[in-house]
Amino acid sequence: MDTKELLKKVRKIEIKTRRLSDHVFGGEYHSTFKGRGMTFSEVRQYQFGDDVRNIDWNVTARYNEPFIKVFEEERELTLMLMVDVSGSEFFGTDTQFKNEVVTEIAATLAFSAMQNNDKTGLILFSDEIELFIPPKKGKSHVLRIIRELIEYEPNSRKTNVAQALKYMTNVMKKKAIVFVLSDFITDNYRDTLRIVAKKHDVTGIRVYDAREESIPNLGVVQMQDEETNERLLVDTSSKAVRDNYNSYFRDRSDYFQEAFTKSGAGAISCRVDESYVKKLLGYFKRR
Repeated sequence: MDTKELLKKVRKIEIKTRRLSDHVFGGEYHSTFKGRGMTFSEVRQYQFGDDVRNIDWNVTARYNEPFIKVFEEERELTLMLMVDVSGSEFFGTDTQFKNEVVTEIAATLAFSAMQNNDKTGLILFSDEIELFIPPKKGKSHVLRIIRELIEYEPNSRKTNVAQALKYMTNVMKKKAIVFVLSDFITDNYRDTLRIVAKKHDVTGIRVYDAREESIPNLGVVQMQDEETNERLLVDTSSKAVRDNYNSYFRDRSDYFQEAFTKSGAGAISCRVDESYVKKLLGYFKRR
């Protein structure tokens, strides 16, 4: 992709998603996430009515009278976008590929965070960490994130959500708002997610295509696995084949929903031809 075409795409996404973040998501993002964390401010003498759970026993012992820790709401938050760039993201049978929808959602969230004067960082992952952009503020930083989402060419086509989550916890020492954007056609990340969700405010956004839900009866067709490049002939006229595929899709979908909700994390599922605007707004309002 040449520079002129890239800048045109970045500008197009900026115009669309900036409008959404300004007029739709700005207030929702603010009310959902702002002030959720508490940070230590000072120590003062205990007053009648103070919560005894906040007593600082070390200071109390030193001065031989009760002192309590005072906390205040965090004024600045960090948004971490974790985006799956494996081969299966480059699939779509409607007007957009999955990765294009993911890019728009990520850009909308980034502009919402920018409007809130929060930092935004990016992790692109496959079955390895493809790219890490440390959290920063500002429009130029958000535009860089959008450029990477559009033009980055991954080294691997496979997926490992658990490894990406482990990496995120290693680089993010303080609590962050984390959105994991993927089709989640994988499993074995439940245990890692449970640990990560105890420290960070995590939400999974599953983006999928209608054609991934079921296979139509088209006779014998050649199919290719986008993550392994393996090609094989599939007899879609066989009801057993179609049922097995449908069962596989439902299992991955159920695993995603269960893994995130039971970990105390948020979960959003959005089909490519559905409005991610409505999905995000509904999620924010529920929280």
